[in-house]
Amino acid sequence: MPDRRFFEDVEAKALAPYAARSLESRGRYHAEVEHDFRTAFQRDRDRIVHSTAFRRLEYKTQVFVNHEGDHYRTRLTHSLEAAQIARTMSRFLRLNEDLTEAVTLAHDLGHTPFGHAGEDAMNSVMKEHGGFEHNMQSLRIVDHLERRYPAFPGLNLTFEVREGIFKHSPSPDKRAPDEFEGAPHPVLEAQLVDLADEIAYTNHDLEDGLMSGFLPLETLEEVELWNEHFGEACRAHPGERRKVRIRVAIRRIINHLTTDLLRETERRLAATGVDSADGVRRYPDRLVGFTGEVERQKASLKRFLFVNLYRHYRVVRMAEKAKRVVGELFHGYTSNPKQLPPHIAARIEAEGAPRVICDYIAGMTDRFALDEHRKLFDPHAKV
Repeated sequence: MPDRRFFEDVEAKALAPYAARSLESRGRYHAEVEHDFRTAFQRDRDRIVHSTAFRRLEYKTQVFVNHEGDHYRTRLTHSLEAAQIARTMSRFLRLNEDLTEAVTLAHDLGHTPFGHAGEDAMNSVMKEHGGFEHNMQSLRIVDHLERRYPAFPGLNLTFEVREGIFKHSPSPDKRAPDEFEGAPHPVLEAQLVDLADEIAYTNHDLEDGLMSGFLPLETLEEVELWNEHFGEACRAHPGERRKVRIRVAIRRIINHLTTDLLRETERRLAATGVDSADGVRRYPDRLVGFTGEVERQKASLKRFLFVNLYRHYRVVRMAEKAKRVVGELFHGYTSNPKQLPPHIAARIEAEGAPRVICDYIAGMTDRFALDEHRKLFDPHAKV
């Protein structure tokens, strides 16, 4: 029967020279005996899927708060859709699919309840205590906050998965932990995650906005990418229901973006001659990307969503409520930490009240945060 070494040998033979290989991983913080038949990156992916933080994503906001409808995306379904896109592209480029999938599934673990509104509120209340950023929080979760193993805190993931969690999305505002310094970019698998994430959320946020009625179909006439692919869907399926034609158009846009990204990334790799994972890390520019024309089309669609969906008055109303809930929870707990559950309060002496309270609130689902807010501030709610 095949064992771990068999699959490591398959990677060595089948993957591109610039792909990351399990056998060449820089390892884990805490030494562990390798699994009999799973590679290091497969093991990491499984640990992420079985984590508490991953399950909580089911009830964390993507755009629409969970109680607004059963069919809108949540952070969990977004992560699964992004992972499907990322894994497909990874396979085409002969990258390490298991590493790609592990990073994608973990990339949103650190999100607060209520999506980016909750993150903004958390960053505001934590301004004097180091701030808050969801990629850093994702790393904190897998390194420290998950408690599943007797021998160590966190999930004890490999360096490559942890680096991908932190560095997949470039940001000039966040300083990399010392262990990730020395290379401007992560491996190709992590770079791919960043744009698979963007392809996924841009298209499913568009679909959810149309299905909710927040985006009337006629408002999209100004968006070139939509006009082209919705027009093709209507011509190909003239008698079909509008809902189905919308979904056909969404699939066409996803295919258009992924195909362009793969072709352009292939071109860049051939032009640069990069032939190793470390070469990818050291290269001055990111190697995964779109052509200029498709980048322009995608940017136009994102601008449309920002103005017409993310700033829709009903989305803004929920966002403002979310910010109040997060802020009031933080101030309520910090004013009297004895309101915290004992196992949370027990960490304060070692880690300080602001960071412990931040961890606690950031880990909440939307519905748990709303319920906890009622318990603290509604005199008629049971505590």
